[in-house]
Amino acid sequence: MTILLYDLVGHDVGRPFSPHCWKTTMALAHKGLAVTKVPTRFLEVPKVEGGASKTVPVIRDGERVVADSFAIALYLDEAYPDRPTLFAGDGGKALARFIERWSQLTIHPYVATVALTDLHDMQDEPNAAYFRASREQRYGKRLEEVVAKRDAGLAAFRAALEPLRSTLAYQPFIGGEAPLFADYIVFGALQWGRVASPFQLLDDSDSITSWFERCLDLHGGIGRQVAAAA
Repeated sequence: MTILLYDLVGHDVGRPFSPHCWKTTMALAHKGLAVTKVPTRFLEVPKVEGGASKTVPVIRDGERVVADSFAIALYLDEAYPDRPTLFAGDGGKALARFIERWSQLTIHPYVATVALTDLHDMQDEPNAAYFRASREQRYGKRLEEVVAKRDAGLAAFRAALEPLRSTLAYQPFIGGEAPLFADYIVFGALQWGRVASPFQLLDDSDSITSWFERCLDLHGGIGRQVAAAA
């Protein structure tokens, strides 16, 4: 049975950009499960599965509807224990929770700053209006004013990634010798930036860049199927 994945897109349905949806895309591929994506724009999210969630990703697996990328990953490991694990036990779940919090507090704020105007430009007219109004209310200033500070914040952002950089000196993935959901959490955040904006988040020589390239190649190169923003 094919799982439905409601995936956030802009006017181009072939360029899904949500970091959280990318986590789920990678988790489903990790499990080797058949997926049908349902392209979903911001203003369509409240109608997904009868209002099942205020955000995507949302999946439907038969009669089961699950929202939130972490909850989806937990569900997939529980529902499909015979397929490759996303957590490798309770310790992996705890690790992934920590990585999720670290990513949300360290990576997401800066990537959002970098990509705000690019994300706005990816939307059709009604969704662009929604995006601008909601984000300008959140930041208390125009999108262009927020993005204007991205160059000044780049060095501090790269320095804040040192815990990940140091970890990757010991092992090829956050999960160890092979990726786990913890990897997909950070991958999703950086893929968000890659798909949305041509702004270079990482130096080419950074070990995190090498890790990210390995993640792009996972599962038949599913991450590369969407080209980087130009």
